[in-house]
Amino acid sequence: MANLEQTLAGIAKAIVESPDQVRVEREEDERAITLTLTVSPDDMGMVIGRHGRIAKAIRAVIKAASAGNGKKVNVEIR
Repeated sequence: MANLEQTLAGIAKAIVESPDQVRVEREEDERAITLTLTVSPDDMGMVIGRHGRIAKAIRAVIKAASAGNGKKVNVEIR
């Protein structure tokens, strides 16, 4: 299984202007994994994108990367 935290951090660092402020936290229970992405307030627009398109694309990539692990993966952006 791919390291989801590193994958999410890599995607975020590639699109923000302050990659050193990108943080990913993982919370896991028996049914789901929640990845919380934290970026600089100035970079929020870049991560979310117009009408949430970039955020939706990031969630789709992480969902594909987590295929086969048997748990639902949620991505929250703060």
